[in-house]
Amino acid sequence: MRRGAVFWKAFMGSYSASAQRLVDTMTAAALADPARGLAFQGAPGANSDLAAREFDPQALPLPCYSFEDAIEAVRDGRVDRAIIPIENSLHGRVADIHFLLPESGLSIVGEHFLRIRHGLMSRNLGPVTRAMSHEQALGQCRHWLRAHHISPIAHSDTAGAAAWVADSEEIGLAAVAPPHAADLYGLTLHESGIEDADHNMTRFVVLAREPLADLPADVPRMTTFIFEVKNIPAALYKALGGFATNGVNMTKLESYQDGGSFAATKFYADIVGAPGEENVDRALEELDFQTKTLRLLGTYPQARVRG
Repeated sequence: MRRGAVFWKAFMGSYSASAQRLVDTMTAAALADPARGLAFQGAPGANSDLAAREFDPQALPLPCYSFEDAIEAVRDGRVDRAIIPIENSLHGRVADIHFLLPESGLSIVGEHFLRIRHGLMSRNLGPVTRAMSHEQALGQCRHWLRAHHISPIAHSDTAGAAAWVADSEEIGLAAVAPPHAADLYGLTLHESGIEDADHNMTRFVVLAREPLADLPADVPRMTTFIFEVKNIPAALYKALGGFATNGVNMTKLESYQDGGSFAATKFYADIVGAPGEENVDRALEELDFQTKTLRLLGTYPQARVRG
């Protein structure tokens, strides 16, 4: 327990006072029972906190100030799992996640989809003129905020912004956060459902130190991997051909640059299926032959059936 206390001392002061009180209580509980601990990025009440509780109602969510902190908590054995957002239906992929996942050394062992709802909340210190939140949340509410002449202010976290507002005396300052954060931090909820689309959904992945053991064959599975194509004409076309010819459904493919050379393009991909299935094995074998590098990040049960 002493080791955990030393670790978390490094992050004291990262949260405002209202959030830190809750962080201390949740941290003590999670570090005392690592098997139930589930690290997330953000302050108590953040969407990632909600996702953790929905994914595993028996979990003890562990607040972490950054994605790196949440990953490190698992990698160092302080808790067994972390839950990390990777993409949003309105705002696209979460920044830096394509770099963090491969570098983490952890395996993806699950996924969860969370319907995102945002509310505007404040201490009622005058008319709201500024709203603080995570840049993803501000982007998801940008039309509503603009229509109400409210200027956005970036913060590291949604619920953390609510806690910051709760501890602030600034006139006209509000937070955009999950509606229940208003009760958690003693704020007035002015309006909920201010996101720009009602299909606002975030996909999370669950990370652990070891991959899942073999899943039953009747469980629909997803596999996530990254690869780097050779720097030759039609490299991507050749690399992906095996998935088409073997009837493997690729549900996600995103490119990103690593190292700043603008010459070596890497790709992040999700497919329906798992190694051990004949068509998947053939497709991955062909992909491996056509690429410079291939790395599997995890195979896990589908949380939502892909069409």
